[in-house]
Amino acid sequence: MPRTFSSSPVRDLLALTARPEVISFAGGLPAPELFDVEGLREAFGRAVSRRSLQYAPTEGDPDLRALVAARLTARGLPTATGDLLVTTGSQQALTLIATALLEPGAVVAVEEPTYLAALQCFRLAGARVVPVAGDERGMDPDALAEVVERERPELLYLVPTFANPTGRTLDETRRRAIAALAERHGLWVVEDDPYGELRYRGEPVPALASFGERVLHLGSFSKVGAPGLRLGWLRAPEPILRTLVVVKQAADLHTSAVDQAAAAVYLAAHDLDAHVARLCATYRERRDAMLAALPDTVPAGTTWTDPDGGMFVWLTLPGEVDTAVLLREALARDVAFVPGASFYATTPDHSTLRLSFTTATPAEIAEGMRRLASAF
Repeated sequence: MPRTFSSSPVRDLLALTARPEVISFAGGLPAPELFDVEGLREAFGRAVSRRSLQYAPTEGDPDLRALVAARLTARGLPTATGDLLVTTGSQQALTLIATALLEPGAVVAVEEPTYLAALQCFRLAGARVVPVAGDERGMDPDALAEVVERERPELLYLVPTFANPTGRTLDETRRRAIAALAERHGLWVVEDDPYGELRYRGEPVPALASFGERVLHLGSFSKVGAPGLRLGWLRAPEPILRTLVVVKQAADLHTSAVDQAAAAVYLAAHDLDAHVARLCATYRERRDAMLAALPDTVPAGTTWTDPDGGMFVWLTLPGEVDTAVLLREALARDVAFVPGASFYATTPDHSTLRLSFTTATPAEIAEGMRRLASAF
């Protein structure tokens, strides 16, 4: 008998919100009107060659790896070209790690709540996923120490900067503590960092990988470039990187050589930092519009996060409420959000929900929040 698997709740929801009249706060999507279409079109024109149409090294295009290494180094995470593996989006990097490091029945610790596609990935690998408590400062190192002592996980997964779904950021003190704990216990840590450059206030926090040798750092062009490129990368110590290269060879030989070449041309010829600054200016305005509208949208007693960056605001409604039921009321009013239950590894909190602010203008956010107020 074939195994059966659950679909992604967010993917299913996006199909329901495809109608143009729906204002969707559901998908964690970049704003398409901000894609640098002309710059990428030019880069693809220059990148197409006999070399980029041929098979390529599994590790990735050397020029692209060098450019990504330089960007990571400039952001405070010293990285060499040889430290990197180019992947088909950072989601593939997660799959490679799960394949290389996890046997069926292995234990994976995750922050609570966490990115639901990571939960899917670990469950597909046959792992048992256990949650670690946190607060507004991110994962609690003391709670992690208790989980490590009790469950003996092989892997820890977290999104420490502008987390999906909560928008929270793990502070530097806790990053140091978690990296030290991983070193003491021989625990591999996956630092998923798709949102780190989308900061709207405050000072950057050093990457978790800068505090320890047991941290695998994942990045992506999806949120700062374009998700259709399906380009990500994995930074890892040499011994485990060799294993991951072999696993990727078995998976797909290599990520699209043409897309990699175009990304390399684009990074060499364009100021990506200036593009990211434009993204941040626009997303900051949209975040502020959503936060300003929330007090008049939600019932008294609701709490929500106030993210310094990223794409998400996380809400907890008062009382015995199921946001999956509320979603039906919202969709009837042509507005959408993601119920929070799917982001929990074990016991869901049905009173939670995630709102994304990146794809709606301030005027659309105001109207969408008016519709949500009616639904609530």
